[in-house]
Amino acid sequence: MRKLATFCLSFAAALFAVQYLLPDPLRLPFAGGCAVLLAVVVLVLRGDWRTRCALIAAGLALGLLYHSAYAHFVCAPYAPLFDTEDACVMELCDYPTRSAYGARMEVRILGRGLHGKAVYYGKEALLSLAPGQRITGRVKFQNAAEIRGSEVTTFTARGVYSLLYSRGDVTVERGNEGALRYLPQRLWQAVQSRIALCFPERTQPFLRAILLGDRTLLTEEDDANLREAGLYHITAVSGLHCAFLLTLITVFIGRGRRKLLSTLAIPALILYALLVGASPSVVRAAIMLILVLLAPLLGRENDPITSLSLALFLILFANPYAAASISLQLSFAAMAGMLLLTPRIYEAYCTRCRYALQRAVLGSLSATAGALVFTAPLTAYYFDYLPLVSPLSNLLCLWAASAVFALGFVSVCLSFVCLPAAQLLAYLPHGGAEYLLACARLLAGLPYHAVYFENDYLKYWLLYVYGMLAACAAARRGKYRAWVAGALAVLTLALCVRLNALPISGGSLHMIALDVGQGQSVVLSSKGKTALVDCGSSNAYLSAGDIAANYLKSIGCDTLDYLILSHYHSDHTNGLPVLFARMEIGALIVPDIGQEDELRAAVLALAASHGVPVVFLTEPQKLPLGEASIAVYPPMGAGEMNEEGLSVLCTAGTFDALLTGDMDASTERVLTKAVRLPDIEVLLVGHHGSKYSTGNELLDAVTPEIGVISTGENGYGHPNAETLYRLQDHGVAVYRTDLQGHIHITLN
Repeated sequence: MRKLATFCLSFAAALFAVQYLLPDPLRLPFAGGCAVLLAVVVLVLRGDWRTRCALIAAGLALGLLYHSAYAHFVCAPYAPLFDTEDACVMELCDYPTRSAYGARMEVRILGRGLHGKAVYYGKEALLSLAPGQRITGRVKFQNAAEIRGSEVTTFTARGVYSLLYSRGDVTVERGNEGALRYLPQRLWQAVQSRIALCFPERTQPFLRAILLGDRTLLTEEDDANLREAGLYHITAVSGLHCAFLLTLITVFIGRGRRKLLSTLAIPALILYALLVGASPSVVRAAIMLILVLLAPLLGRENDPITSLSLALFLILFANPYAAASISLQLSFAAMAGMLLLTPRIYEAYCTRCRYALQRAVLGSLSATAGALVFTAPLTAYYFDYLPLVSPLSNLLCLWAASAVFALGFVSVCLSFVCLPAAQLLAYLPHGGAEYLLACARLLAGLPYHAVYFENDYLKYWLLYVYGMLAACAAARRGKYRAWVAGALAVLTLALCVRLNALPISGGSLHMIALDVGQGQSVVLSSKGKTALVDCGSSNAYLSAGDIAANYLKSIGCDTLDYLILSHYHSDHTNGLPVLFARMEIGALIVPDIGQEDELRAAVLALAASHGVPVVFLTEPQKLPLGEASIAVYPPMGAGEMNEEGLSVLCTAGTFDALLTGDMDASTERVLTKAVRLPDIEVLLVGHHGSKYSTGNELLDAVTPEIGVISTGENGYGHPNAETLYRLQDHGVAVYRTDLQGHIHITLN
């Protein structure tokens, strides 16, 4: 019996239950119940069952009590500070990074007895600071676990419990700059600079990703291709990279020298985990490999399940809120699948293979299948897609990723000694990186390389597939049961994809207001022709480009005939880099405004880089769209960019839908006088429901039956109560993306 594994998994189960199942009032009573159960078990049961149940009860009770203690002593002291402003002394934990409004950095708050970390947002001038330096200034404290009333786990899963916003000037002191504790951060910076010196500009971002897990410089196209091809995991530092590092060290010192291998490899693994940021996936891998190295030296047999369980226990003991980390969940799920299922799959289908190459291929497919069984539901839940091409991707690319990592690592290390030799060696990993990026581009372009869970049928398909897997596992007999189950899974998948595309293929017009949070993105589709009006969101945790691309691909659309931008504000445009990377676009239609605006320049540069023609609309233009048509009107107002945007009227027979962007009531009045607008059926309510838009004059002129509001979490008060009352007074039925999600209107 794996006693340590039983206890560790029970402890982890309690923390996951707290995160996802148990409300706060039930946690301590549940812990008490576990303690009572422990006492009953000790008194009643005998033998292995007593030990097993006692370990489970003890792990659950300790997990619940530990979470309560951690919340009380670590998190609760932050609560009185939230929504207040005060002077604060902070020490940088890492190098600052650029944010939308300046600099962003992780800090420790000094002098207040607070544990954990905070994220500080300050001026751009702070980007030059280094770890260990101290900042003193007035800040506003905000709860990192709740933003505008919505619960988030992005920060707390990393041990960040407060957000700090600068309020005025700051002073900077040297503090602990140069201290030993910040050596990994300084090494990280040094490695980054060496990557820039060693490798050609084209592959530098990919080498940073595969060596350091830093994906920030990947182009949108490469990032999208890696995700779509199921290769994103090679850029997230995890067990794969730690295994590459251990293999590299083993090659240099030899397999037979166990003590020397452990002496060198254990510190190297610890330093590498700290160097790349100690994410749960790399910490898990480092702990497991360290236990593998220590087992023979301590005279103990290595048990991977126990090692995995202990790694999970240690990570959650350091931060119970890490249970909500997507990185942790995917990493442990993948490893659990590979430990529990891969050997069985390999034994069932690969042991009888006669040729080494055949065994290698089937072994790779077995490992991928084992990992996918547990990670596929998580990928579908968190990212709304499932890369079907993953087994082929891993087969074609993992060997190359191993070589690129090893040669890239050696090149960087060599660059500290002899830069010219390192630059010469770097051509090998550069070529491997080009191969990997080319494979990702090719695989991401294959038909049906991935499926998208914007298609609701796929959720039921996934349940069906797992039901079949369970039935196959339970049925001990039946030689061809797995092949039959696989064939049925493929057939039902094809049916689900087809069923989702059927509604769009019928009807004269489909108008879909996508739920992109506080932003706008509207699909107009008719008989195989598709346009998208705007693609942006001001909600940082949403990608309007991914939402739009996932939806379009889920209905079988890979090409946009028209992309129309009402204006250049970010909540209407910041999804474009992803959208351009994932979709073919026929033409970009934009207003000829804001000639000096940075966002306009970025949009035009993006279109030029993808070879998309740009139409500057200065006169009314009518565009054909299947059985419908789109009339696009030039700017009607002047002054702010909101008033200089395009308006769109989509018509199919007697049906009309009007989109006015973010223009206010005065510009709406100009529009109604300049253009002979018909009575419309659908109005996309202006400026996300702002009280200054959708005025009485517009409502009187076009008499809409339905009003659609594209809005989400925001600090502007959208949609405003006055606007809602005006719509109600005019008999307009209101639908909101923040309440109903995607809003799909069909004209049959």
